Amino acid sequence: MARRVPLSLARALYSVLAWAAQPLLRRKLRRRALAEPGYGLAVAERFGHYTPADLGQDGRGQWIWIHSVSLGETRAAAILIRALREILPGMRLLLTHSTATGREEGARLLEGAGGKADLQVWLPWDTLAATRSFIAQFRPAVGVLMETEIWPNLIAGCANAGIPLALANARLNEKSEAGALRMAPIARPAYGALAAVWAQTEDDARRLRHVGAQVDAVLGNLKFDVRPDEAQLARAAGWRPKLAKPVVLLASSREGEEALLLERLKVLGAAAHAVQWLIVPRHPQRFDVVAQLIAEAGFTLSRRSAWGDALAEPQADIWLGDSLGEMPLYYGLAAAALMGGSFEPLGGQNLIEALACATPVVLGPHTFNFSQASEQAVQAGAALRSADMAAAVQDAMALVQDGPRLAAAQARAGEFMQQHRGAARATAQAIVALMR
Repeated sequence: MARRVPLSLARALYSVLAWAAQPLLRRKLRRRALAEPGYGLAVAERFGHYTPADLGQDGRGQWIWIHSVSLGETRAAAILIRALREILPGMRLLLTHSTATGREEGARLLEGAGGKADLQVWLPWDTLAATRSFIAQFRPAVGVLMETEIWPNLIAGCANAGIPLALANARLNEKSEAGALRMAPIARPAYGALAAVWAQTEDDARRLRHVGAQVDAVLGNLKFDVRPDEAQLARAAGWRPKLAKPVVLLASSREGEEALLLERLKVLGAAAHAVQWLIVPRHPQRFDVVAQLIAEAGFTLSRRSAWGDALAEPQADIWLGDSLGEMPLYYGLAAAALMGGSFEPLGGQNLIEALACATPVVLGPHTFNFSQASEQAVQAGAALRSADMAAAVQDAMALVQDGPRLAAAQARAGEFMQQHRGAARATAQAIVALMR
């Protein structure tokens, strides 16, 4: 269990800076809300003010609190929550987020679960006052931070209040490790005050220990236990016979990657039209930007938002997946996927969701966010590694036009996923044990 954490000089200075930054945070939220209205929702919660005054009071001492900062973490949290409900059917869930996409995904998760006793709020800014208010308001039975989230005052406050707080599905890449070591007077006590840390891989565990965490176990990656939306996969299966050519998806693309793809397609000319290209940007605020890039590159465009419920195979050089929560549909349509975030030095996005839909993946050179899963998938034949975007386009086109090779890669994707399942159940059991 976590020990009591005194207010050190380093954390006191950090707390002063966090307090002083509040006006800047308010201004940032106002600006972000112009593009993403979710950032303008319940702003007072960000500063520890929860209304009505008794919000959450009747759940004190009962909440199982899970913090998932953004979209990817919320999807991982959904897998863990499902496993927790199997063990604790009557549990009361408190779900917190830091980004608008995370909160929107969380709202869909709670609506689908139908848990009327569940609650969703923003995680407060990490000032002493706001975190104390949050802890006093909800007093959870146990807290779980997903993957990488470390907030010194929040962690210290939970430790001092006797609330066990764990870091689940924990990962730490080399860049983040270096950053934590630079901030050691703040980071090391925060990691050390966690009641439990459950790492994804042995490499993550080694780096976490190096920055001060007491790693209790290596339980694997929750995302291997993902269950893609069956309705979306069924819709994709119904649409596929209408396709005149195989679909290659650039999935969860980040800034700069769409331009790399478009540049390569222009070089290929007519040869690029042997497949149907589909781009799904990682961030919804970039949908219009990417649409403009496609048009300026001289390609015709069809947007998912204009399709409705039936695919009449929109006639366009490139399709744009401008919808939220439909990645299983896009992966189901695609014969292969280029993994976004891996063609710029961003660490790569989650390839596991694609493999769960039996969609082989082509990876760029930058996959440090999912290094072990990426290497294992390549070794298993469920993924390919390409040197850059130009090579990835060629590799993907060759794969989807070779029927036997594509079928083998799809089968290996399914086998790979099956071999790595089990983290969700193990993590849920560890949370229940920690709570008790």
